[in-house]
Amino acid sequence: MAKITTPAELKEAIRLLEIEQKVQGDLLKEQFKITYESLKPVNLIGNTIKELTKLPNLKGDLLTTVLSLGAGYLSKKAAVGNTANPLKQLLGTLLQMGVTGLVSKNSDSIRSIASELFSRLLSPKKTE
Repeated sequence: MAKITTPAELKEAIRLLEIEQKVQGDLLKEQFKITYESLKPVNLIGNTIKELTKLPNLKGDLLTTVLSLGAGYLSKKAAVGNTANPLKQLLGTLLQMGVTGLVSKNSDSIRSIASELFSRLLSPKKTE
């Protein structure tokens, strides 16, 4: 910075520094908004899932896990429903664990059967 010798140069230097301060303040506020948005729990979970699905090995494993857990949960809900009976809850939990394990072990077969069913359902029917 050059040496300031006159009041006019001082005023000009102050004005330039105020402009620089405003620009830096605006940039800081914008960066704060971006950081705030990225730290929201929904965005953290979404970003984590996006990163996980980019991994080649984990993509299939994640799908298998979600499919297994979902099938187990749905089977428990279908069989037991909302009951307060501890015996039924225990049986439902055992059923859930069994279905989850079964689906997890046979996920490739289930996936190929589901793919075949979807392709038959979505393909146009040929009339002969």
